[in-house]
Amino acid sequence: MRIPLKAAAHTLTALALAAFGTTTLAAGAEAQPAPAAAHFGAKPLHPGTTTKSPTATSGNTLSVRSSATQGVVSPTPKVYLVFWGSQWSSDPAGVAPDMQNMFKGLYGSQDTWGTILSQYCEGVAKGTTTCGTKGTHVQHPASSPLAGVWFDNAAATPANATAAQIAAEAGKAAAHFGNTTQAPNLNAQYVVVSPTGTHPDGFPNSGFCAWHDKTSSSYGNLAYTNLPYIPDTGAGACTTFTDGRLLSGIESTETHEYAETVTDFWPSIGWNGGGGEIGDECQNLDAYVTLSTGTFDLQGLWSNSANKCVTHG
Repeated sequence: MRIPLKAAAHTLTALALAAFGTTTLAAGAEAQPAPAAAHFGAKPLHPGTTTKSPTATSGNTLSVRSSATQGVVSPTPKVYLVFWGSQWSSDPAGVAPDMQNMFKGLYGSQDTWGTILSQYCEGVAKGTTTCGTKGTHVQHPASSPLAGVWFDNAAATPANATAAQIAAEAGKAAAHFGNTTQAPNLNAQYVVVSPTGTHPDGFPNSGFCAWHDKTSSSYGNLAYTNLPYIPDTGAGACTTFTDGRLLSGIESTETHEYAETVTDFWPSIGWNGGGGEIGDECQNLDAYVTLSTGTFDLQGLWSNSANKCVTHG
């Protein structure tokens, strides 16, 4: 879902960068992505009364916005966690191990949450709401979708990183992990996690928990997420649980962004409905799900097959 207030500023940034043209990088050089004009799937820090209810309405149904065979969904999701900056020497809430453990367990028969995603596909007619046996479906992972972890600690993260700097970090991550052509980046999502005490793209005053987007680079289009250090806002933000658990908000937020990236990979040619993407529809529904690596707060997702928000497939 777009953030309208940011669109104008980010459009100007994109146009300014476009004026320099597209360059080809020399061997070993890092990609320099150009940020998109707006961002998607922004989960609000404190959901308001307009948040969609878990009950079905005709406007909630997701439909695919393109008949393309690439960039609509991520058929075999691969997550790359990028812990950005030397400030990760301090991680008071234990975000880094928590995010790794969550994705290490998000597969197989224990992960009944991720099975919601397998009904969505690419390579079908624009406007499709039910894939059936057609198209290329999202596959439920048989092993951990966590494909790589990088602590990029060569320098400090900016205290107030811009959207362009976050996009550039995703490009650096693609180079670091050796994903230097479009092919591996058709399933890779780069989660840029900022350290405690920083304010990426104005967090938390911008009112979001996180957002995801795509950026162009010499390695092809890249899907990435801006994930702030949500525990800095205290317990209760970005989750429907009120039990005081500090990590619930960032777990709920990242599963929101993960699912939206999987089903709207290069937004917004993927699956969208009247309330936005698969996670936007269901911001008022969380569940604790026990995986092989622990118990985590996973946000509810919209299921066309169930015609409602659900927390298991």
